[in-house]
Amino acid sequence: MRRVLHGVLLCSLVVGALSMAVPAQAPAPVPPADPGRRPSRVVLTWRDDPARTQAVTWRTDALVDEAFAELAEASANPGFAALARRSPARTTAVPVPSGTAYYHEARFSALRPDTMYAYRVGDGATWSEWFHFRTAAAEPAPFSFIYVGDAQNDLRSLWSRAIRAAILDAPRARFVLHAGDLVNVGESDDEWGEWFGAGSWINGMIPQVPAVGNHEFGRLNREDPRQLTTLWRPQFALPEDGPEGLAETVYSFDYQGVRVIVLNSVAETRLADQAAWLESRLKDNRNRWTVVAFHHPVFSVAGERDNPTIRHAWKPLFDKYGVDVVLTGHDHSYGRGQNLTEGVNRRDEETGTVYVVSVSGPKMYEVGKARSWATRTGANVQLYQVVNVSPQSLRFESRTVTGQLFDAFEITKARNGRRRFIDRKPELSGTY
Repeated sequence: MRRVLHGVLLCSLVVGALSMAVPAQAPAPVPPADPGRRPSRVVLTWRDDPARTQAVTWRTDALVDEAFAELAEASANPGFAALARRSPARTTAVPVPSGTAYYHEARFSALRPDTMYAYRVGDGATWSEWFHFRTAAAEPAPFSFIYVGDAQNDLRSLWSRAIRAAILDAPRARFVLHAGDLVNVGESDDEWGEWFGAGSWINGMIPQVPAVGNHEFGRLNREDPRQLTTLWRPQFALPEDGPEGLAETVYSFDYQGVRVIVLNSVAETRLADQAAWLESRLKDNRNRWTVVAFHHPVFSVAGERDNPTIRHAWKPLFDKYGVDVVLTGHDHSYGRGQNLTEGVNRRDEETGTVYVVSVSGPKMYEVGKARSWATRTGANVQLYQVVNVSPQSLRFESRTVTGQLFDAFEITKARNGRRRFIDRKPELSGTY
């Protein structure tokens, strides 16, 4: 047995209030007639440093007395499970139309950078399958991530092909960034069920990085102010470093030389507060690259839409601190432009911030006629984007769900920080 398990690292698991880990216990017999205890909607996110921590949430439809997560360093030898360590999870009860759903959150801590781990979640008797994830490297290193615009509608039937095509195209992507409007009705438990079903095991192995959109907000009564869905915070365990009152909708993290900043463009009364926080995250940024994501575009592409308050509040900071790319959704069409000063695109080789609007779901709007800011636009096409980052370059590709290259560009960065933009958009056949 020692030979079988040789080289498997014992890992520590910290959950909730940093409780002491105890050895995994032998599972009790599983009651076959209680599917409500089976873990579902398993999703990885981060609350802290992606190189040394990982968070996971899941749901059961029946109350479990205790929920757990088990963790071990992954090994090709299935005997790794004997060295897993278990700790209890924190449980939150949430009313849903079918009764009550129970969301469980576990936090893995003291992990080794750039290491593959295996984990499972359950109640000690009924378990999920074992999932894998890899921690970030502690230093800048090449990696890729996926970015998608609004999923929103027909999640099971049509959005599913977008997220699955993206993973087939970039199976080693380290996270998936969603630019808001993940569902159409934020309080619809059924729609969230379709969203999780479309992503399925992907959510349990690749961390999800969601921004809130306007469809994550709603009113219980016509006279009430719009409120963030009660399902958001139980199902996504996100960083809490944003301004007070905007927890887990405004946040940031660093990943292998990239600072990722997520803003809440729906909170119109808090744009100034977010600007002050944004400047603090940009001012102390020692990463080579900066990616900012939120829902409403700085420069719109669909119909007569425009978001001047967002542009006036945040764009001066993007210019001042040299943000590399801003990734958005909302317009249900595609647009991409760069070097934007007062809405004018200089289109030279040196680049300012590159702005992108995209859509992954089937709800579509036409591109407006006066969209001179964008060097590539498109409508009536489901898209996903793969972003490849290295210390020297950021390469962006937008593809249709059928695999056609739709748009592409590259930003290179010299040691002195000077950026060069290379437009690699292809010639397109057909009408978009």
